[in-house]
Amino acid sequence: MGKADGFLTYGRELPAARDPKERINDSNEIYTSFPEEKTKIQAARCMDCGVPFCHSGCPLGNMIPDFNDAVYDGEWERAAQILYSTNNFPEFTGRICPAPCESSCVLSINKPAVAIEHIEKAIAEKSFELGLVKPQPPTHRTGKRVAIVGSGPAGLAAAAQLNQAGHEVHIYEKDDKAGGLLRYGIPDFKLEKWTIDRRLAILEEEGIHFHLNKEIGKDTTLKKLHRKYDAVLLTIGSAKPRPLTIPGNHLKGIHFAMDYLTLHNRRVAGEIIPAEQDIHAKEKHVLVIGGGDTGSDCVGTANRQFAMSITQLQYRNMPSTARTPDNPWPETPMTFTASSSHEEGCERSWGWLTKEFVADENGFVKGLKVVELEWKNSREYTEKPGSERVLPCDLAFIAIGYERPMYDAFQANFDFETDQRGNFKLQDWQTNVPGIFAAGDAYRGQSLVVWAISDGREAARAIDVHLMGKSKLPAKEVSMLLLANEKQV
Repeated sequence: MGKADGFLTYGRELPAARDPKERINDSNEIYTSFPEEKTKIQAARCMDCGVPFCHSGCPLGNMIPDFNDAVYDGEWERAAQILYSTNNFPEFTGRICPAPCESSCVLSINKPAVAIEHIEKAIAEKSFELGLVKPQPPTHRTGKRVAIVGSGPAGLAAAAQLNQAGHEVHIYEKDDKAGGLLRYGIPDFKLEKWTIDRRLAILEEEGIHFHLNKEIGKDTTLKKLHRKYDAVLLTIGSAKPRPLTIPGNHLKGIHFAMDYLTLHNRRVAGEIIPAEQDIHAKEKHVLVIGGGDTGSDCVGTANRQFAMSITQLQYRNMPSTARTPDNPWPETPMTFTASSSHEEGCERSWGWLTKEFVADENGFVKGLKVVELEWKNSREYTEKPGSERVLPCDLAFIAIGYERPMYDAFQANFDFETDQRGNFKLQDWQTNVPGIFAAGDAYRGQSLVVWAISDGREAARAIDVHLMGKSKLPAKEVSMLLLANEKQV
């Protein structure tokens, strides 16, 4: 523990965001630089609790008090060793993770939590600055070959681990660039793509092979991969969007959120978008249906395209600004939050049920009929009499979640077992087809990037055991136990 009374002496402070009126004119990350000394002060707020609940709050099991202590002491190399022992890509999670670790920080019981996410990003960027992050090819090769389908966070994490174990790793990606959700689902103002390219260059130098524009079921088949490789890992995400099944949902101008976000990310990357494929919000009344991160990203993107108006609809009531008795610490707080996109301009409306899209004479959407809800409890509601209205709408984005992985191209050939939600059913990360594994959203359902990285690491260890009979790759529980023993010594 760097400073015994740090949590009493210092308040929580984070990097300032650029002015919303300025930042909507570009797609750069919104936060300004933060002095190193201030980051050390934020690390000093960590109490190094006897029972660090932040460990269990973090899906990766990051050893947070330990890297906080190293940052406070200015020992950046030690901080990096601790952080990278559990997290392959802190430069990603330090930017886009909703930080469940902070929700379970003991300090957050009655004070603002330790700024864990910012400290993690600071360690990652300092590591690159000091040259601590560099290609480290494995010292030996096992002769085993593994194919990974999908280059999102789960696939990349698994590839990094399996490559370090000495296996020859080949990643198959349907798009023209690797990164999956990181590249095409998350806007640049949250995660600039040079951060992905920087990491991919290292992975390639370490010996990982990338096969781009290779769609399974079109450019090659899963059967071929199964025959060619000693193991196959499916990290294909949960990409089948959940439709909004109301009258008029076929009208022009109604799109799934991810289609919109992907097009804009390609535009920011300098690609030319054909007019017949383009989706643009300029001078349009935009409705975003769904209140999660994807919906928020649509809001931020529409702001940067200078929409005439943006309204985000949610059918639940507005959440409380403080924890309720049935949502105690250290659970993730189900409280009201406003993202940076909301701060840039958006009307947020709670407690509305969508009824029908209204068409103009040319088959384009021009409005959305909604009705206000009165909730009896968390499951039951009634429609409020006389509350029906039509909201103006030139462009609607459906952001109400995802149904399941897109495995249609090979499900018939393998007959994978799935759970009730349509995700892969696994036993120690292996599907019912011997030698084919799955991880990330493909088995978990839509979730966080940090969970995807954790799943990729754990699946890699299971594959290593499958191939070699044992594994030297770290397990999350083992890493935490080793650190506890080291402290006792």
